[in-house]
Amino acid sequence: MTAPWSVLLDVALRTTIVYLALLAGLRLTGTRQLGQMSTFDLVLLLIIANAVQNAMVGPDTSLAGGLVAAGVLIGWHRVIDWWRLRSRRFAKLLAGEGIMLIHGGKVLEAHCRRGGINRDELLQALREHGVADIGDVLLAVLEPDGAISVIRSDEVMRAAPGAARARSGRHRRRAARGPRARRRHQRHPQRRGHAGDTTASPHQGAPGDGPSALLDL
Repeated sequence: MTAPWSVLLDVALRTTIVYLALLAGLRLTGTRQLGQMSTFDLVLLLIIANAVQNAMVGPDTSLAGGLVAAGVLIGWHRVIDWWRLRSRRFAKLLAGEGIMLIHGGKVLEAHCRRGGINRDELLQALREHGVADIGDVLLAVLEPDGAISVIRSDEVMRAAPGAARARSGRHRRRAARGPRARRRHQRHPQRRGHAGDTTASPHQGAPGDGPSALLDL
């Protein structure tokens, strides 16, 4: 059940190398293997998992060796996830970017080849979203996690009237505040004069009027 420290360190080193190599290999194969996995992709991953098992633990079959390998995998996963959340550049390098597959009802063939998606797989993804015709699609994107997101043209058309009504409501409320402010100002025109004592009363004379002005006459 136990193993020497040298053997456990060897298991930890092997596990680290295998984990980082598989992470880089899956990143280079593209995002299709993550979300649009075919039978070929599944068989490949199963064979890889069986092949790297011996590469991680080597001849050690002890319980301690297995626990060390599992702990190293979990530790590297936590470290990479922590780094991904704090570095946008690293997250982009690790997961990649979304690839536009359809725009305005037209399939972008070059983008599909770059994402490893053929036409049949694209049509299957559209059917899963309830879309029968490519012309009904405004935008289809292969996301970094391998899934294909689809935005229908009619969904945007339905959302447009609601946004227009919201904008017109804001304009009406803004326009209604103007007449109310003017009515309040006309109803209390003397407030500004009392506040600063700068507006003269109509019953007061001009600054030059008074006894001295009468004597001048």
